[in-house]
Order: sequence, then C-alpha cells, then structure tokens
Amino acid sequence: MWLGKFLDLKADIEEMASEIKKKLLADLKGKRKLTPLEFTILEFIFNNKELTGYTLIQKLNEHFAGTWTAHSGTIYPILSKLKYKGYLKTKEIKSEIGPLKKLYFLTKSGERILKVKVNKNFRDQLKFIENFLIELTSIYIHSLSEKAEDKEFDERIDEVQELLKKLISSVIKGIPSKMGKIICPECNAELDQRNAVFCAFCGTSLSKK
Repeated sequence: MWLGKFLDLKADIEEMASEIKKKLLADLKGKRKLTPLEFTILEFIFNNKELTGYTLIQKLNEHFAGTWTAHSGTIYPILSKLKYKGYLKTKEIKSEIGPLKKLYFLTKSGERILKVKVNKNFRDQLKFIENFLIELTSIYIHSLSEKAEDKEFDERIDEVQELLKKLISSVIKGIPSKMGKIICPECNAELDQRNAVFCAFCGTSLSKK
C-alpha cells in the first residue's frame, strides 16, 4: 500500500537517537530511498523472520492476488540490491532434498528503519485502505445495470457488507492476541512465538500462509 514512487528514509533516520543514526548511516549504503516494492519485500521478510527467494515470490503473488505477478527476474535483483545496500543478509542451509538453499533475513539496521517507517505511517496507511475500500465498493455497487431494480442493489449491498465483515474478521484473526507461546499445528508442541520460524520438534514451517 506504499504508493509513493520512493519512500524517502532521510527524515526517519534524522529523528533517531544519535548513536543509532550513526550505526544506520554506517551500515546502509547508497541513497536512503526505497521503492514501494522494495519496502514490501522487507515487510514480508520481517514478518516471516527469513525466507528463500522462491517462497518470497510465492507469498508476493498471494499478496497481490492477481493484480501483479512477481517473477524471479524481478525479485532476485531486488534482493541482491537490498543486500548490497545493507538491509538484508543471507545464510545457506541444507534443504529437505539435499542442495543448499539461501535464506534472506533483515539486518538490524534494516529492521530498525522498517519499524520506524511503519510506526510513523501506520494510521495514515489504515486511513488510505479505508478510503480505498469505500471507493471500490461504491463503484462495485453502482456497476449494476441502469435497469437493475432496487432489490438487486440491496442484494449487492448485503453482499459487500458480508465480504467486508469476513475481511475484517480475517485481519483480526491474523493479529497475535499476545506475544507468548504458540502451538505447532502438526505436533502440538509449545513454542516461543517471538522467534519461532520452524517447529523445533517436527520441522513444520510456522510462517503464515
């Protein structure tokens, strides 16, 4: 939902405490700007702790729901760029089928700037989403034929209201009720929600799908 051509990070860095600012300026290379897609990629990796490029592409395509398609030729160069600029690091681990796979995760500086940017703009972004949904649903309701009867409009309004209720319910369910323990869906082991990416007992991925 970050629609600006670039997200300028200069002001965010300037507002930080001097020692943190010095660390960020030392760690982050190049211009202090990110495209909306670059920022979205950082958000996805942060929320999943660490991701392979392949899994990231899958998650991006689920996220954009057919409105845009992520391809390896687009995403991997961005990942390399974000790593070079100091927002990401990588590590290699052995995959289930043998070959090594590369995992991307945020550096401390990348995580810090992400949190600051989201904290400053969280309510504005929610307001944007609210305005977007109102405009979208209004067009959808009034896209019925001019010959449509009042009953058809009423049915479409009911449909929209029900869809939005389900959407809000899904969002609320996706928010942790508290930062504590979670249960592995596969083996029912109790795990620390703050740090768990895979179940330590059975290896099941704990990333949100």
